Amino acid sequence: MYDVIVIGARCAGSPTAMLLARKGYRVLLVDRATFPSDTMSTHFIHPPGVLRLKRWGLLEQVRASNCPPVREFCFDVGPFAVTGSPPPLDGVAELYGPRRIVLDKILVDAATAAGAELREGFRVQEILMDGDRVTGIRGRTAGGSTVTEEARIVVGADGMRSLVAEAVQAPQYNARPALTCAYYTYWSGVPIDDTLELYPREGQFIIAFPTNDDLVCTFFEWPNEKFHEFRTDIEGNFLKSLELAPGLAERIRQGNREASFVGSAVLPNFFRKPYGPGWALVGDAGYHKDPIKAQGITDAFRDAELLAKAIDAGLSERRPLEEALADYERQRNEEAMPAYELTLQFANLAPPPPPRRQLFVALRENQPEANRFFGAMVGTVPSSEFFVPENTQRIVGSRWSVLRRTVRILPLVARWALRRRLAASSGAGLPGGAVVAGAAILTVYYLLHRRRRDR
Repeated sequence: MYDVIVIGARCAGSPTAMLLARKGYRVLLVDRATFPSDTMSTHFIHPPGVLRLKRWGLLEQVRASNCPPVREFCFDVGPFAVTGSPPPLDGVAELYGPRRIVLDKILVDAATAAGAELREGFRVQEILMDGDRVTGIRGRTAGGSTVTEEARIVVGADGMRSLVAEAVQAPQYNARPALTCAYYTYWSGVPIDDTLELYPREGQFIIAFPTNDDLVCTFFEWPNEKFHEFRTDIEGNFLKSLELAPGLAERIRQGNREASFVGSAVLPNFFRKPYGPGWALVGDAGYHKDPIKAQGITDAFRDAELLAKAIDAGLSERRPLEEALADYERQRNEEAMPAYELTLQFANLAPPPPPRRQLFVALRENQPEANRFFGAMVGTVPSSEFFVPENTQRIVGSRWSVLRRTVRILPLVARWALRRRLAASSGAGLPGGAVVAGAAILTVYYLLHRRRRDR
């Protein structure tokens, strides 16, 4: 009899097992895969996830895996780009995009080092129940034997097609249909430094970032209804879309593709009720969303901590287990919902509405707020605070206040330029219009520079 059985040993299951095993619980961790092994992934660990790795004592292993940190962002909207770096969260501002063949092995090893029992190549065939209560699992080992195991609680960390969720008929809510389809691959010989490059285009979204072993990962999204059209010629359509980002396309042509394309159109958006009698859900099993913001791993780490805390409180009888698990759902939803709504907005792949376009223009001229924009995208600044109309209107309004100041001062500049022109000897000076234009440009530059300096 185990205290906890965790089904799924990747970025949600292994941390859950690790944290509970560290508290002294008897934990069985099972997965049909063996490790190290790859799986489809968005790769990124945002600063809140990096902070958790640091707290768990695992960050140095990720750093040592030859996965470079990402510290700079480039949000290229076509006519111009917004660049910057997110503000730090408790001293952490970098992101990492490790391959899952690397990351998941680190997490699995941490779980077993904490005392969890790992069974790889184990296929769960049935969720055992007594009435409406989950009591354990039945499955086939790597050697072919059928075994039954029981536990006080069974955790489904088994992805969006969760066997646990199916068995208990966990209800969904806040569900939206799949909006996009996505593919990614890896390249060598492509310069990128420590930058995450994002290229939103109408009907498409392109992302490029560094990952392990000097490789660059390129990630593309298209409308979900175009999946079958796109997959008829994945590489051809990929390269055609890449031309929407000419600078990136030129660098990709210098490199070599090092892997097959990986992708899917099965990208639903939903929350599930994540607990019930004898069971709980974590990671994609309980909350799945479009990959456009690459939130999955970071959210899985957060929910693993929240769930482990709730299970510990319940099994130790400090609180009723159901009450503790209800708090887990509430906290998960409070933290996830703003990012979920933002994800759905981006996943529409529609041209930004006028207020959002005005925001991007204003951010280009306001570095501190551009940094906060990137912080809101990756979790170091609350997105629910940054994207509220009052804040975005303030940012856009601050840009127009600079322009209004410029307009007010232009008559003074024109009079100064005219006096300079009259004082100049005949034919010795610049044309009056050029003097005025040049002075106006210098004035705008001065005002913008002073505004940035004052901030």
